[in-house]
Amino acid sequence: MSDTTGIFIDVEISAEAAGDAELARRLEEVCPVDIYKDEGGRVGVVRENLDECVLCELCVEAAPPGAVKVKKLYDGTTLER
Repeated sequence: MSDTTGIFIDVEISAEAAGDAELARRLEEVCPVDIYKDEGGRVGVVRENLDECVLCELCVEAAPPGAVKVKKLYDGTTLER
């Protein structure tokens, strides 16, 4: 079991979106707290930065509908389009 102390969100990237090179670049660019990174044309998530999320929804808006979900672990709701 991983330690999630201090983590209040999780990020889910759809399988189709994970391999989208343009989306990887865009997410890395829009996230103000560096949760996303372009891993050679694949969407990477920097797990150690999840606790920095400010719930701005820039990633959700930058991605196609259903591609990115930000799950609020503290209340069970999800930010998505």
